Amino acid sequence: MSPIKDIKRRDFIKVSGMLTAGLVVARVPAIAGTKGLSALYQRGAVTTYFKSKNELQYIGMPVGGINCGTVYLGGDGRLWLWDIFNSNQEGIEPKVVDWGYKVQDKGTKVTSRDGACYIQPSKDIRPLEQGFAIRINYQGTTIVKRFHYDDWDEIKFEATYPAAIIHYIDAKLPLTIKLTAFAPFIPLDEDNSNIPVTIQSFELKNTGTTPMEIEIIGWLENAVNKFSMTKADDGKRINKVFNTKTHVSVNASFAATDLAKANNTGDAGSMCLSFIGTDAVGIPSFQLPFSADNFHVSKTDEASVNADEKLIGGIGSSAKISPGKTIKKDFAISWHFPNVGERINVPDARTGHYYLNKFKDAPAVADYVAAHFSFLSGQTILWKNTWYDSSLPHWFMERTFSNISALATTTSHRFKTGRSWAWEGVGACEGNCTHVWQYAQAIGRIFPAIERDNRQRVDLGISLQPDGGIWFRGEYDKRPAIDGQAGRVLGCLREHQMSADNTFLKTNWPQIKRATQFIIDQDKNGDGMTDTPMENTLDAVWDGEIAWIVGLCIAAVKAGGVMAHEMNDNSFADRCNEYVAKGSKNMDAVLFNGEYYIHRPDAVKGRSGIGSYNTCHIDQVLGQSWAWQVGLGRINNKDKTISALKALWKHNFMQDVGPFEKQHSGWRPYALPGESGMVMNTNPLKEANPYGESATWQMGYFYECMTGFEHQVASHLMAEGMTDEALILTKAVHDRYHAFKRNPFNEIECSDHYGRAMASYGTFITACGFEYHGPKGFIRFAPKWDKKNFKAPFTTAKGWGTYRQKETAGVQEHVLELKYGSLQLQTISLEKWNVKQQKGKVMIGAQSIAANFEQQGNNVLVTLSKPVHLQTNQSLRIFI
Repeated sequence: MSPIKDIKRRDFIKVSGMLTAGLVVARVPAIAGTKGLSALYQRGAVTTYFKSKNELQYIGMPVGGINCGTVYLGGDGRLWLWDIFNSNQEGIEPKVVDWGYKVQDKGTKVTSRDGACYIQPSKDIRPLEQGFAIRINYQGTTIVKRFHYDDWDEIKFEATYPAAIIHYIDAKLPLTIKLTAFAPFIPLDEDNSNIPVTIQSFELKNTGTTPMEIEIIGWLENAVNKFSMTKADDGKRINKVFNTKTHVSVNASFAATDLAKANNTGDAGSMCLSFIGTDAVGIPSFQLPFSADNFHVSKTDEASVNADEKLIGGIGSSAKISPGKTIKKDFAISWHFPNVGERINVPDARTGHYYLNKFKDAPAVADYVAAHFSFLSGQTILWKNTWYDSSLPHWFMERTFSNISALATTTSHRFKTGRSWAWEGVGACEGNCTHVWQYAQAIGRIFPAIERDNRQRVDLGISLQPDGGIWFRGEYDKRPAIDGQAGRVLGCLREHQMSADNTFLKTNWPQIKRATQFIIDQDKNGDGMTDTPMENTLDAVWDGEIAWIVGLCIAAVKAGGVMAHEMNDNSFADRCNEYVAKGSKNMDAVLFNGEYYIHRPDAVKGRSGIGSYNTCHIDQVLGQSWAWQVGLGRINNKDKTISALKALWKHNFMQDVGPFEKQHSGWRPYALPGESGMVMNTNPLKEANPYGESATWQMGYFYECMTGFEHQVASHLMAEGMTDEALILTKAVHDRYHAFKRNPFNEIECSDHYGRAMASYGTFITACGFEYHGPKGFIRFAPKWDKKNFKAPFTTAKGWGTYRQKETAGVQEHVLELKYGSLQLQTISLEKWNVKQQKGKVMIGAQSIAANFEQQGNNVLVTLSKPVHLQTNQSLRIFI
């Protein structure tokens, strides 16, 4: 009997964290049908979750700096989780849920890596006391309210990573309150995005006719050595108030009896609660619970207690608000816990966190944030506004970008040496796994310097072997994974393209060449199709010629050839081109079954081992998908590629995965009955033993919906013009992570905040038809819809901004407006929607720029007479 049949429907809904089946249907409308499809294209409004709709309880938006641990912003504005103490546990909430049926070969117990937080979402994890409250004196009455779910008639959460806005509403108060919560997040500025701090910025407006007095107070428990030093004689907790010209702060520290022992723990360090500005009073010992009577400040500057006692510090800031006026109160919470933790066992980890290069303790973080608050907050909000100021749908912009928040969780680390290091998901599967992280398109576009360093330091350094193979988990697993190998070569091309000059390619070309040659060498019979059994992302060694691996390797070798050509290594470029031509021809001829691409078994071993064989596998044209991300053009026949994608849509996408899941067992619960998704593998030909003659636990993967793979397919669908399908698939994931059901910011695969989910950014890239090559000064835009009224953000090697195009009176206007940094350009490729180009003009401000316009089919290539260097707030305009 299928395990699903053994679960009562009401128990199934209960364990999934839902209330009733009817509510689920009502909360997340179906996406099928003409009306629903049209709605997907509409701009709409920011996704807003409401207390009144019971949509706040699972929200956990990461609001700490990247690579600084995990601090969650809850739906009501409270901070929770606080995974900043270097425990590196598996999952945001290590737990076991009895799912009631067998998962893979592990029995019925579901752990964090198997989807425990998908079926039973985490909430309300509060290892320390922290919060904010407001006291209001209005018309002779004093009102005290916590910024807490229970204290407001309505709370609205606007889900706009990296800065969320929360509205607090009390119908009886003539006061609007808006909280903007974030950590500094500035694309291309990885250092100022790597600050261990979270900022809570309150904005209050008196909408009444009489003045009111308010005081906002924040509090924070001293959690330094909270978990390691628990006995009275272990030492003293100390809170100390200090005032500077830019902030008022309470520093939390620990004075240990055994200093060496205390300093060697993951929770050793310091914390700081700060008010940005001077109009505040610090409270070294704040008492909870409080009321209007004890909403007070201390007259001392320091307090201490024994290690086994709780010590809470606070800061209060008051103001008088006249009718119609608005005030702001900015608070920051910083932390500094230098020890990475023993579970990450590489030499670089012993040096501590990357932020140690800039900050000696939490007060130093507070000093820096306060001194640079205008820049840090201003650039973060500028990026947020730039990202969401688009003609693309709000929900689409949210889903394709929000997964980069995994960098601000304990999935992702950066050590003092500068080395980046990551689990696959929080605390699970170590070592920057190449066959997972090669799907993640976001980092290379938002923080390209991090990815360049990771390629050079790890993939082409620590992990590169004499034969060109790249260890797929660094020091943790000294084998190459063939898909990870190919993805890293493709990543090298992306990192080169996202550079301002040729330094990265010139420095690393000998190593890139070896890594590319390694791929060529895995084609034992010389037909251009990799056939060497090797590890892949589905955790098994497959025999034969496997379409998704063959295609990925063809794309990687084509990337190698492009880089060889740029390095004037013509003989190697010819070798790569020969491999690509042969492989593409044979893949199309041999591995296409008339509908989709397949896995041809090994001639000797046959189907004795696991594989995808004649089945419809989600990654079957992954190589072509990757090719669109880096401007490589086609590696597979267009008609056959479209046919393969249509097959995936026909056989693998399901508006309700329930019936399919009832027929199979062993899958992990990343999509549940009643939810839409694209499953990994299907058997359209109804073959017996479609995945091989020997049952293995890895077969459970084939029945799952894993968002990273789904996003990869969505990006490819978008690239090929199948925009309806791309949007429906992306929306299916978006709906599975609706806040009524689970945390919208935590796409789960093998544990929480899974790295592969950052493939979602690739769908944004292909929606814009974006290509870029920094060293060549080349950029391209070819939007997939709304061509006559399109607007979207873009990032380049050294700058970011807004691109827009429109048509007025038969004239196409294309504008690149730089908001940050600088941008060198010489060639711009655009699409034409008029039949024939008559003339063109390029302007920077009032200055006309000499340029040549060349029509190439439906495209126009604009070549400037010499490179131009746009600076912040400059715009380049092209008229056709």
